[in-house]
Amino acid sequence: QVELVESGGGLVQPGGSLRLSCTTSGVIFRIARMGWYRQALGKERELVARIASDGSTDLVDSVKGRFTISRDNAKNTMYLQMNSLTPEDTAVYYCNVYGKTSLFQSPKDYWGQGTQVTISS
Repeated sequence: QVELVESGGGLVQPGGSLRLSCTTSGVIFRIARMGWYRQALGKERELVARIASDGSTDLVDSVKGRFTISRDNAKNTMYLQMNSLTPEDTAVYYCNVYGKTSLFQSPKDYWGQGTQVTISS
């Protein structure tokens, strides 16, 4: 059974920082592609950042220079460090893993339950 547990969301003032964490179980983490998505109220879910098994990263333009995605394979955990937050970053943030539960299976998408991030003064 695959489980993704997110933490680190909350309410911060504009200009503040948060660090989100996503700890997984049930997938072969070291070969999985991991990502953070977000969905603001009334909008579609969008990709924020993605990190491949080799550590290469991809971030959406609106967060480049402010957000950093990283992973710790020893802890089966992915992080999203968010700095210089603005109200436009307010959304529910979802952890995503595209991975395998065994080496003989095809990879699939799995999702966390989401964590609310609110930027407001």
